[in-house]
Amino acid sequence: STGQFCQLSSSAHKIAPTQTQTHSRFDSSLAASSCFSKSCLSFLAKEDFLEDSRVRRPRKGNCILKNPLANSVAIRVLQMFLTRSEYDRGVNTFSPEGRLFQVEYAIEAIKLGSTAIGICTQEGVVMAVEKRITSPLMEPTKVEKIVEVDRHIGCATSGLMADSRTLLDRARVECQNHWFVYNERMTVESCAQAVSSLAIQFGDSDDTGSAMSRPFGVAILFAGIENGEPQLWHMDPSGTYIRYDAKAIGSGSEGAQQNLQEYYLQTMTIKEAINLALSTLKQVMEEKLNSTNVEVMTMTAGELFRMFSKEEVEEYINNMS
Repeated sequence: STGQFCQLSSSAHKIAPTQTQTHSRFDSSLAASSCFSKSCLSFLAKEDFLEDSRVRRPRKGNCILKNPLANSVAIRVLQMFLTRSEYDRGVNTFSPEGRLFQVEYAIEAIKLGSTAIGICTQEGVVMAVEKRITSPLMEPTKVEKIVEVDRHIGCATSGLMADSRTLLDRARVECQNHWFVYNERMTVESCAQAVSSLAIQFGDSDDTGSAMSRPFGVAILFAGIENGEPQLWHMDPSGTYIRYDAKAIGSGSEGAQQNLQEYYLQTMTIKEAINLALSTLKQVMEEKLNSTNVEVMTMTAGELFRMFSKEEVEEYINNMS
């Protein structure tokens, strides 16, 4: 806590009159601070600052410093760990290494989500997403991983679905507002940029609304058509949006991305892209691939946003095997 941290900081600048008093002050500080982690104790034992190496279950009196000088070193190490904890909790505070830990944790949360794959070809964009049906009582058709933002833009998400709804609602509002003001369709990049601007507003507040307490734990793939050209964009919790030819997100993203890098060709047809997306999902999914636990969407210049029916997905899966 803050009081403990200030107490430890002030004690670091005092010179103990005797070694016994030094031991007592350090032991009491150690016992009072719940933030003094096992790794910190291990570091002190490794550096030969402690007489007793039994650091797995530290008790008051177990950790006896060999000399008064070690007290100052131990307090500084403790301050370092306490400071790291403070940077860890702040959603918009950089660590001394230039890292935002809460954003990194949000990116890690995406790796727990369902796998989503997007492939861009000259004919159009294909997106295939895993649907996790955790109970036979669930209605599979109500688990939506691919949504239509506008007639020319579709999105696939992975991560926390509640967070994705907030971002997708913003995308829909931005697209409709752009059409109303400028009488033209919003570009895919502009849509991704608008959503990214909302994604990085955590910790900020203004007169119109309250501050968001944490980053969004969701990644989004944007598939769209702009002036007849298919485009695929990716956005993560850090607010970074990048255009890709092929991209995978979610729990199986590492293996799926390697497979895409190996087999993707810019000259492939839309049907070949569908087969590649489904075969990649089949490799990384824990469950057996079927028409119930996967969604497929295509975005072409002619049909724009088109979701595949269960029968169409089943036909592609049967042709693969």
